[in-house]
Amino acid sequence: MAKVNASSDKPRRAVIIAGVRTPFVKAWTDLMEHSTLDLSCAAVTGLLQKTGLDPKRIDSVVWGSVILPVRAPNTARELVLELGLPRHIPGMTVTRACATGLQAITTAIEEVERGYSDVVLAGGSDSTSNAEMPMPQKLVHFGARLTYGGKKTPAQTLELAKELLPLSDLIPEVPKLTERYTKKTMGEHCEEMAQIHGIPRDQQDKFAAVSHQRAAKAIASDRFVREVVPVKRANGQLVREGNIVRADTTAEKLGKLRPVFSREGTITAGNASPLTDGAAAVLVVEESVAKQLNIGLPMARVRSWAYAALDPNDGLLLGPAYASPVALKRAGMTMKNLDLMDMHEAFAAQCLCNLKMMSSDTFARERLQMDKAMGEMDPSRLNVHGGSIALGHPFGATGVRQATTMINELAERDLQTAMITICAAGGMGVSAVLERI
Repeated sequence: MAKVNASSDKPRRAVIIAGVRTPFVKAWTDLMEHSTLDLSCAAVTGLLQKTGLDPKRIDSVVWGSVILPVRAPNTARELVLELGLPRHIPGMTVTRACATGLQAITTAIEEVERGYSDVVLAGGSDSTSNAEMPMPQKLVHFGARLTYGGKKTPAQTLELAKELLPLSDLIPEVPKLTERYTKKTMGEHCEEMAQIHGIPRDQQDKFAAVSHQRAAKAIASDRFVREVVPVKRANGQLVREGNIVRADTTAEKLGKLRPVFSREGTITAGNASPLTDGAAAVLVVEESVAKQLNIGLPMARVRSWAYAALDPNDGLLLGPAYASPVALKRAGMTMKNLDLMDMHEAFAAQCLCNLKMMSSDTFARERLQMDKAMGEMDPSRLNVHGGSIALGHPFGATGVRQATTMINELAERDLQTAMITICAAGGMGVSAVLERI
């Protein structure tokens, strides 16, 4: 039941208890039959089994999703009902493009630290395979007038039907990752960024190859076993791991792929993240309550975070370069204080552009009104187990996946701090500094 007394003399502090994720798989493959809600339920079921948490301890659910089902857009509440969790648990679904998963976590943290909840289930999911294709508005308007506009004579119906011409306009359009404001795809924007900032094709392919190689190594060493929960298909088969990582990928092989967005471009299917299905979940708990629960899993707190935005026409995917210095400043830290960084890999070029701007004093002065740049990140400490290019990118789940991996990695390596950073549609970005408890 919701907490009534939110006042306290003692500051409350939220911690994240390392979570779980489903396998991340290419869209229209192994998990195509599972909806966003199905994937959410699989992740939450796995998390509850892993932690042994009594569902009655959950005060709230904050869930993230980008491809919202039309008939059940509040995935958070629907998964409470679908899983048979206590009916009094409220659920809220949040969306902030690719930053959605981290938005779910920071919203849950605010809820806990304000004293409104002690235990919040936070996560995110998306099933690109089940994205609903929008019906042409002309057809929607025709149907509405025909259905709700009163009884029509055949002549009146025929007159209405003329509004449907030309019939070619009634063919549904294949959904694209196109910016409504600029009318360009993310890939087209990223091609522009690569050209402006001087990121050649060979650097992009090398970055993508490293992502696959590190992810393959992590899988081979059972690094992800603790955080990936299987999903059962209708035929009874268990999907235990993703199908995106390619252990034999090399920069040379990637260099043979054709550009996707323009003939003279540099972005290919190999150095960009694929459309993906998947879900991830964590527990956000008040620190003293977490200790009482004694779950025995790695924990961390979010020391600071920052959301940022810029003109989409001026480097759509540069959000991390804007958000990261602010998050570090709020944490009272510099790049040198970070043990690890996990950057969402929408495209290899996007990552390389952001890293270049993060180390640019000119960018810091002209764009951030800061005296100097935040500095360079040691490549060996960046995306240590690969990133979205190799692992996949279910839009609403990626931020939660990053948090889960980083919390586990800090504990595994006996390190203290990590930063997660994500670019997002609309010219947005988010960065969060994690601190091991």
